[in-house]
Amino acid sequence: MAKKKNFIGFLYGSVRFILIIDILFFPLFLRSQQPVKSERSVLIVWGGWEGHEPKQCVDIFAPWLEEQGFKVEISTTLDSYLDVENLKKLDLIVQIYTMSTISSEQERGLLEAVKSGVGLAGWHGGLADAFRSNTEYQFMVGGQWVAHPGGIVDYEVNIIDHDDPITNGLSDFKMQSEQYYMHVDPINEVLATTTFSGEHAPWIEGVVMPVVWKKMYGKGRVFYTSLGHVAKDFEVPQAREIVERGMLWAARVNIEE
Repeated sequence: MAKKKNFIGFLYGSVRFILIIDILFFPLFLRSQQPVKSERSVLIVWGGWEGHEPKQCVDIFAPWLEEQGFKVEISTTLDSYLDVENLKKLDLIVQIYTMSTISSEQERGLLEAVKSGVGLAGWHGGLADAFRSNTEYQFMVGGQWVAHPGGIVDYEVNIIDHDDPITNGLSDFKMQSEQYYMHVDPINEVLATTTFSGEHAPWIEGVVMPVVWKKMYGKGRVFYTSLGHVAKDFEVPQAREIVERGMLWAARVNIEE
């Protein structure tokens, strides 16, 4: 009888021990089975006309993206757009590539990646004065540069959407740079504008032109600003902040205040 009680006690103790182990370690097991969120990744492609200082701009924003947790890949060739499957694994593409030409295969890779959901971000001529013969590319970007009357001029940027996370909390500000006159897509969600004085082209006096916009291309988020003629322009805090927030938005990083 004593042996039977001892056996039952042994079983009870064993079961209790197992239950305690399960309670303590099962959550850790479950956690280990959860998929680990991969590091965000961005491809920066730069080149083209050197007057827009693409390398200097890379040197500003690549380290900042790394600080935000992105794995940053930097390329100086449009052949980076040929590997479509690799592009589709990215969170963001930042292009700083003024003028130049792009092959149909390179363009197709970029378009397919963005349509699939990869974000695209850029500024000034690096995105909206690239590949002037490629209308489908321009359709994706949402606009194309056509003039900057007067060259380097003083102008004001007016924030028109104070609720969007890209421009939230920012006030109107001054720039001394190229004031871009553009052909733009009416589907763009415009966040900031500028007004032309007409001093250098009287027929455009009073024209209100988008300076910052965002839009969709397929499933991909596209961010653009006409700010950033040269790297020094990003010494204006609002100009730099807009680009930083725009890149995060395009990469689907939550930037809500």
